[in-house]
Amino acid sequence: MKKREDKKSDEVKFLDVTAAMRGSLVFSDPVNLRISGKFDGDLTTKGNLIIGKNATVTADIIGENIAIAGIVKGDIKASRLVELGSTAEVVGNIETPRLAVDKGAVLNGNCRMAQVKMSIEELSDYLSVGESKIMEWVGTGAIPAEKSGSNLLFDHKEVETWLSQNS
Repeated sequence: MKKREDKKSDEVKFLDVTAAMRGSLVFSDPVNLRISGKFDGDLTTKGNLIIGKNATVTADIIGENIAIAGIVKGDIKASRLVELGSTAEVVGNIETPRLAVDKGAVLNGNCRMAQVKMSIEELSDYLSVGESKIMEWVGTGAIPAEKSGSNLLFDHKEVETWLSQNS
């Protein structure tokens, strides 16, 4: 007899928080996190964060890709993208290089689009790699960089293009 195959291995898996939680959640490795209940505290994550339609989050959020369909009270900082669905209600400031807003979404706060140029420290955080690795890429010409005085600067759009070509 043949063993039954499990579901597709490329299926996206989520850590789903449906209960009421309070505290600090920190994920240093990429994770797909969905909050469907209530969360109070601080939230730092890598990967994808989804705030569900019925969720209420009172927290400052730092992440990569953040999609909001529920209520968020707190500041949001995303290194890649913030999406506000039609049922989203955000009371706080947003900082992100890309923002998508559906009709009906509410934002009571300010939005600041991330700087076009990043320092090596910012790029290191953004890519989650050490500065020495970035310097190695710069030395071989693998990653686009420009010199400004004694500092290196990296254009966000050029880095995104480089990432898509080298993924």
